[in-house]
Amino acid sequence: MKSEKSKLEKLKENYSKIQKKYGLPDFDKLNEEFRIEKTAETETDFLVREIRETIGETLENFLRFVEAILNPVNVPMFLFPIIKSLNTEEKNKLSEIYKKLSKLEIDAMKLIDYSEKKEAEFIKDSYSVWQKIKKDFPKIIEDVEKRMDIKSEKTEKGYFG
Repeated sequence: MKSEKSKLEKLKENYSKIQKKYGLPDFDKLNEEFRIEKTAETETDFLVREIRETIGETLENFLRFVEAILNPVNVPMFLFPIIKSLNTEEKNKLSEIYKKLSKLEIDAMKLIDYSEKKEAEFIKDSYSVWQKIKKDFPKIIEDVEKRMDIKSEKTEKGYFG
């Protein structure tokens, strides 16, 4: 008796076809970065678009977070210590990250008319840009976090009696 393939297995098979056709990144790598496996739950004739939209959601969330740090208007309070602790070099790196993410956002908006080839190009470009920017961001946050810890240690040592 033949067992039925899972939705994820079917997704991987279908992705494999478009991966070969357009030279897309490895499924597992793309999934690790952008959780594209959730597209397995969607039945579609436009798999490349679904994957691009899933990737776009992740990039958009990241873009909004960086934007909130660089332009803090009505931002959650937990961001204020981070914003205050950023030095000029970190702000410049975040600005560069913001520019790259903004360009991807604009590129995604240009995909109003469906083109499998253009959708695939967006996926490749997004993955490439993500590989570059994801290296800088955790380092910036870690450095800021260390400075925040040092500041809180200094405040705790004060005399209030």
